[in-house]
This record gives sequence, C-alpha cells and structure tokens, in this order.
Amino acid sequence: MKILFVAPHPDDETLGCGGTILRHKFLGDKIYWLIITNVFIKEGFSEDTVKQRQKEIDKVSRMYGFEKTFKLDYPTAKLDKYPILEVISKIKEILNQIKPEIVYLPNGNDSHTDHQIVFKAISASVKSFRCPFLKKALAYECVSETEFAIQGQNEVFIPNIFVDISKYINMKIEIMKIYRGELKRHPFPRSSKNIKALATFRGATMGSKYAESFMLIWEYLK
Repeated sequence: MKILFVAPHPDDETLGCGGTILRHKFLGDKIYWLIITNVFIKEGFSEDTVKQRQKEIDKVSRMYGFEKTFKLDYPTAKLDKYPILEVISKIKEILNQIKPEIVYLPNGNDSHTDHQIVFKAISASVKSFRCPFLKKALAYECVSETEFAIQGQNEVFIPNIFVDISKYINMKIEIMKIYRGELKRHPFPRSSKNIKALATFRGATMGSKYAESFMLIWEYLK
C-alpha cells in the first residue's frame, strides 16, 4: 500500500503522525512525504538556517525510510500569497505520480494559515474522479496549531480514528529532536512532555499506552 503524508512545514508530519508513519513503515507500506513550504535566504532566513533545515529534512527522511520526499518550496507562512489553483495543480502532479491509497493531511481549522490552505488545496485535489486510486483521507492534529485555533461549534477537531503508537513514541520524539530549535521545555507547546501528554490522552481513549488520533475526512469502500 502507498501512503502519502503531507506537511505544510517540516515537523508537522512528526508532530501530527510520526508514530503512524513508523507503524506504516513497519507494516511494509511504501511511504512518501510531501512538504509544501521551505525556508529561503531571500525570505529573511540566514544561510546557516537554510542549510540546517535541508540537513534536517534529509535526516528525518532517512529516519522514517520514505520512498521519496517531495518539496514544493513555497515560502513558509506566505502560502496565502499564491493562487490556490496553482497549489492545487502542483499537489495533483505529486498525487498522480505516487498514486497513494491513503493520504494524511493537516487539520483544516488549525491556527496557521498555511495549514488551512493546504487542507483546502488537498480537498480540491483528491476528488474521486480526479484520484480514483485514493481510498481514504485522514486529518491529523498538530501540537501548537490545532489546540490554539479559535473554533466554532462545527470546527472543533473531533477524532474518530485512533492508532496505537506505543511501540513508536520514543522514536517519534527522537525524530522530532532532529528539528533543532523546534522543541523547547514545557510549557512550550512543542515539548517532549507535551507530545507524550497528548499521546497519553489519546491512548487512554482507545485503551493503549500511547496513540495518535485522526479525523476521517472520507473513505471509499469498494
């Protein structure tokens, strides 16, 4: 089975579904990573930061064992400056190249605009008549984004799929540590303690030690 994990920014995939990525790999699935944004010197980032980020992406890709990593290279935090039809077109190219059966995407109501746009773009890209190979789409929650969204009654992240990641929680955190500067001490949202706390809470729902949770967007059973 081919699985595509979509990250608006490098680290979203690990925060939202790092354990699930490792589980898919263990089960023998072919896993792919699509990163929508990146950092660039012309956008005000230092040369060291840009080089470090590319090294981090390469190392994370190796740690997970992705078949291939795709980068659309839009400037981070500026995705709203580009026509969404352009983003949709580029995502469709990747989908048609991989032909995944399952896609994991960010929650559409996260606080970060990039997350919201990526959700909308993928939703438009994965219609059944455009991607007949796709069977399921799942939205993940992202620590430091999902819980900070100002949400109405119909916009709350309410998970209905739970994945036991008890065997993978420690590796998930180790991979997260590769992103230098992203993890900080509690009570900063992106901390090892908070990642484990959320996994503990989600695990209690399904009766496991640690879990990740998802919202099933749609599923086609044929």
